[in-house]
Amino acid sequence: MSEQAVRMSEVGGVEVMTLNSISLEAPGAGQVRVRQHACGLNYIDIYHRSGLYPLPLPSGLGLEAAGVVETVGEGVTHLKVGDRVAYVSAATGAYATARVLAARELVRLPDALSFEQGAAMMLKGLTVQYLLRRTQPQGGLQAGDAVLFHAAAGGVGLMACQWAKAMGLRLIGTASTEAKCALALEHGASEMILYSQQDFAQRVRELTDGRGVKVVYDSVGASTWEGSLRSLAPLGLLVSFGNASGPVPPVALGQLAAAGSVYLTRPTLFTHLNQAGAAAAMAEDLFSMVLSGSVRIPMGQRYALADVQQAHRDMEARATTGSGVLLV
Repeated sequence: MSEQAVRMSEVGGVEVMTLNSISLEAPGAGQVRVRQHACGLNYIDIYHRSGLYPLPLPSGLGLEAAGVVETVGEGVTHLKVGDRVAYVSAATGAYATARVLAARELVRLPDALSFEQGAAMMLKGLTVQYLLRRTQPQGGLQAGDAVLFHAAAGGVGLMACQWAKAMGLRLIGTASTEAKCALALEHGASEMILYSQQDFAQRVRELTDGRGVKVVYDSVGASTWEGSLRSLAPLGLLVSFGNASGPVPPVALGQLAAAGSVYLTRPTLFTHLNQAGAAAAMAEDLFSMVLSGSVRIPMGQRYALADVQQAHRDMEARATTGSGVLLV
């Protein structure tokens, strides 16, 4: 059966993405075929398209989607035809009308969650889960602890604001406009810093009576690196998990000593998901937070699959808020 999928044969601008007809084979052992209803949009898709994160070419794009199991391969016992599912996969190719995937990558999507929510929440929501639950400083995080979260009005950031509030954390966020600061505050941030007009590291010190924060969660990269170090309390943890402004320059270990014997990590979601049993447990935690109302999915822009180029233009221009999706 002929399907449609976004493909690229070279890296570059949005023009390298084209909507192509493809043929899918029947699922093999341990695989399922999913009829997709919505595909998640994430900044990492731009890294893949531009070549910052190199892919073998030609390649598909997109890491997450939600839909319905259409065909089940041999040996698959935990899923059946008709199941509503969502996934995030290390293999690109989610921008498509249908897909064949390893069954272990899929989790059942609760009936109370829409396909759009499912597609928009897996990568960002599981990222927040591993950051706040699994990537913690010495002694862990307790209610009242202060953390700094950059890009707090983005898809990951808005979920993090809510999740941190549910944990009792004092989340100090940064954003580029007053409107984005207001949005993050509405979603649970304790304080916001307009980094385009303020020295965020200095402001963090003011807000914490000079102590600094226990953790900085930094997805911005090059432009925030120095300030993030200056925002940490002694023995704090800098979590660098993205490069929206470009990659972090090479690190001199002496910088960590000078910042107060701080810790530095560069984690990835898929390192966590590849641990035995982690995907199901992490998804259960995420779904529980959403279904309880502690975290709501901040749905943003919706685009047709054929409008993928415009979707990427908007993301690169920082003209989006919340979690965007491609509708199939």
